[in-house]
Amino acid sequence: MDQFLKKHKGMITGNISAFDRMILKGYLPISFPEAAENFFSRNKMLLKQFKEFTTAQTECLKTHAQLMAQRAGRPYEYLREHVRKDDYVREIALRDNITEGLICVLAINEENHSFGLRYGKDRPHLQRCSPRCLTLYFYYLDRHFGFMHIRLCTWMPFTIQVYVNQHDWLARQMSAKDIEYRQVENAFVEIGDAAKAQQIAERFPILHWESILHAFARRVNPLLKTVLSGMEYYWVIDQAEYATDILFKDHSRLDELIKKFNTHAAVCFQAEDIMRFMGRKLHGKFNSTIVTDVKYRPEVTRVKHVVRGNWIKMYNKHGIVLRVETVINRPQEFRTFCLGRGKKAGSFKPLRKRITNMARYASLCLRSNRAYLDALTPVDDPTDAYRELKGICEPVKKANKRIRPLNPLRENDRVLFEAVVRGEHHLHGFKSNEIGNLLGISYAADRAERRRQCAKVNRKLRLLRGHGLITRHGRSRRYRITEKGARHMNAAIALHDEHLPLLLKAAA
Repeated sequence: MDQFLKKHKGMITGNISAFDRMILKGYLPISFPEAAENFFSRNKMLLKQFKEFTTAQTECLKTHAQLMAQRAGRPYEYLREHVRKDDYVREIALRDNITEGLICVLAINEENHSFGLRYGKDRPHLQRCSPRCLTLYFYYLDRHFGFMHIRLCTWMPFTIQVYVNQHDWLARQMSAKDIEYRQVENAFVEIGDAAKAQQIAERFPILHWESILHAFARRVNPLLKTVLSGMEYYWVIDQAEYATDILFKDHSRLDELIKKFNTHAAVCFQAEDIMRFMGRKLHGKFNSTIVTDVKYRPEVTRVKHVVRGNWIKMYNKHGIVLRVETVINRPQEFRTFCLGRGKKAGSFKPLRKRITNMARYASLCLRSNRAYLDALTPVDDPTDAYRELKGICEPVKKANKRIRPLNPLRENDRVLFEAVVRGEHHLHGFKSNEIGNLLGISYAADRAERRRQCAKVNRKLRLLRGHGLITRHGRSRRYRITEKGARHMNAAIALHDEHLPLLLKAAA
């Protein structure tokens, strides 16, 4: 990533890497059928009482959620139709001016992993299934984590899910440290001290996550004090999105760059490159597909590379932030080095989902994002060239006189370019009569006609001078080509002689 930042440092205000969307799940020790059957046996209940028991606990959890909402003076709503829950809750928070605490509790019938009673030859048994049951969503504006929610399944095994976003957490940390920033949704478009903000962000993966999540679970699940007494949730990272944001000064620069980046990523990145971004090598035994998907939207274009359930994507947010994001759904596809015990040597093993591996998630995703940005380094920024080209293709004013635009594809202008950029002119410059001869003008013997011919050539040279393509050499009558002139006139000639015929042929 250092190469990328060095190349574009003139247009970048900073960069920040942090987790974006994170889904953390908690599982009780009764989360598989055999353990659930043992739970019923220990509590001297028959398996045929499974539905009765689960229904009673559902009512208990529902009543507890309603009481929580009532005590906080917030709504408890049952949603009968599909809505975008996050957007719906944000509207409620904005409407009621909620700045901290519980926003609302939503109840929805959704599919969840649970058990069903099945009858066999010897005795009934529990089997995994996914029934629709009451699911509770507790939405908060937490004082530490900002906008977040806790999802609780009210059927056994009472799986819980916590959603957090590090950008909201980081915003509160920067406010406490008096670091100026401007946040739009889940992205920072301005940061006063990006280096200090990154140091703060690196503390997020090493927080005491098990204690934090246990506290969230006890807040919404009263069964942990009654029928589930003595049990604790085992926490895993179900989905992790880690984003590296490059903050640009001007959206127009990013608008031009993102077009080049998208084309380069979609066309030039091969399977070997995408696997390398994910920390793997493409080998003969690899039997899966690697998909590159491009999606065009009115505001943003997104390029996404998918490998076995994990992906890395690139898009621009709010027109001023370039985001590269690695998403891990199947951590076993990544390898991480584990130290050996005793005299046993360390080795690379598949990454596991447990919550204590969050720092390893961060390091692996950051490595992927950096590799992706480094691979974009060869893409050149066309913005300056477009601006210069626009400058010569538009009329300009100099000393209150209008100077007509130049057209690189117009025959007369191209012939003039060819006459000016000849090699012998770069050393000692050129005079107007030399350009006249190269343009095929045979100066007449008649003085009046010769004056008209010289005036015609001088008008052409004034046109080039007005656009900054040539300049007078001191006080002499000689001219020399500027650096800008050499770039544009040579580019116009190459476009006409080489690139345009190929492009027209390809379009046909």
